[in-house]
Amino acid sequence: MGKKISESARAELIEATRSRYVQASKKDKTKILDELVKVFGCHRKHAIRMLANPTRSESEQHGRQVYDQAVREALTVLWEAADRICGKRWKAILPVLVESMVSRGHLQLDPTVQEMVLAVSPATIDRLLRPVRSPTKARRKRRASKIIRKIPVRTFSEWKDVVPGFLEIDFVVHCGGAMKGSYIHSLAATDVCSGWTEVIPLLVREQSLVVQGLNEVRNRLPMPMLGINTDNDSAFINDTLVTYCEKEQIQFTRARAYRKNDQALAWIEQKNGAIVRRFVGYARFSGIAAGRTMAQLYEVLRLYVNYFQPSFKLRSKLRHGAKVRKTYWPPATTCDRLLGRADISEDVKDQLRSKRGELDPVALLHRIRKLQSVLASVASHHFHNGAGNAGLEQFLAELPHLWKAGEVRPTHRVSEKQRHRRTRKDPFEDVWTEVLHWLEKDPEATAKDLFERLNEKYECFQQGQLRSLQRRIREWRQVMARKLVFPGSDSDELDCIE
Repeated sequence: MGKKISESARAELIEATRSRYVQASKKDKTKILDELVKVFGCHRKHAIRMLANPTRSESEQHGRQVYDQAVREALTVLWEAADRICGKRWKAILPVLVESMVSRGHLQLDPTVQEMVLAVSPATIDRLLRPVRSPTKARRKRRASKIIRKIPVRTFSEWKDVVPGFLEIDFVVHCGGAMKGSYIHSLAATDVCSGWTEVIPLLVREQSLVVQGLNEVRNRLPMPMLGINTDNDSAFINDTLVTYCEKEQIQFTRARAYRKNDQALAWIEQKNGAIVRRFVGYARFSGIAAGRTMAQLYEVLRLYVNYFQPSFKLRSKLRHGAKVRKTYWPPATTCDRLLGRADISEDVKDQLRSKRGELDPVALLHRIRKLQSVLASVASHHFHNGAGNAGLEQFLAELPHLWKAGEVRPTHRVSEKQRHRRTRKDPFEDVWTEVLHWLEKDPEATAKDLFERLNEKYECFQQGQLRSLQRRIREWRQVMARKLVFPGSDSDELDCIE
């Protein structure tokens, strides 16, 4: 490439060439592009964009890198605060989450950054967060009995247009893969209409304890319990539970044996994985200490999941030959689904709105992490140090960087061997202060341009060291972007890249 062209001359040349390019034939356009590539030394596709888009200047085409990085930084914090759910579910709760965190001082967004965060689409969320995201039982024959004949069967086709108050209940075992001995069972209950989920830990799977747990679930629900549907587990199919439902006027139905789709199209099975396994894991838990800790975890978890975790709900399922086409309602929180129902009273809706306004999703997540850490220590018989054991302010400060640590849930963490790598001396250690001075004058300067300036002045750098400079400038932009997300904080992060 020849002598560098000034920005003003570059803009005039592009504007003059654009008028010829628009009116030229295809053959002449090829010649114009050849000339432009030769003069500017740019890629051919870049030259086409410059001539085809008169509204974007050269500097704009480089992008507002600091603001783009600030948006990614803010999305990372919000993604961690939403417990790493997918972009489509997260987009539904994003405005509420931003308002809650900003009003409580957890997040201080620059107005431009906040506008860009709220306008981002689910697909763009997944794309921007891609760099920070880590990468059958044997059937038993059951004998028919008088009890099982008393309980009517409800098939998958009978769950359409169901009203709030009809629950699916199921057990999740915490045996760690070994069924021998005693271990805790989680009694999960999910409202089919809204998805409202309550979980109660039981030290023993016994029918009287099931009734007590179900009664506790009934007291916690925002709507009256109208009916329950279970599988054919003997802990459910018994006189104790049948008598309780008859006394309390609760409709009791069951699914067909070996037909999990009868359970509201496997709605409860989905919640077992998305809630219980996601937050508790697969370790073995037994004893009073683990039961109490798990009860405390579920008490906080019910608030976090039901008020701040959007979920998908199956709308229809059609089979065409061997293919099954499923469609879903837009993702929404359980609270929002209840607020949108006409058959929910205004008093209940006011209570839901009031309760959500009192809750702090970040504080709830912090409490969940602490209880997960305690639960993990109970399972492994030694204390785990993790992000959940820090204070709320420290936990909030670590949210943008938690993705680098991999698994943040202590209940799912697997110990890895520490790796040792050889390090090299930083080739830009003596000139980094000067590079920072250049960046302050021109924040949109590229690493390649700065590298050429350094070589013209010092003539001591090799071409292979360009990537090291690119990495350090990228870290600098991350720090500047963080200041746009948290403008009130006096960050010393520049020291770590100097």
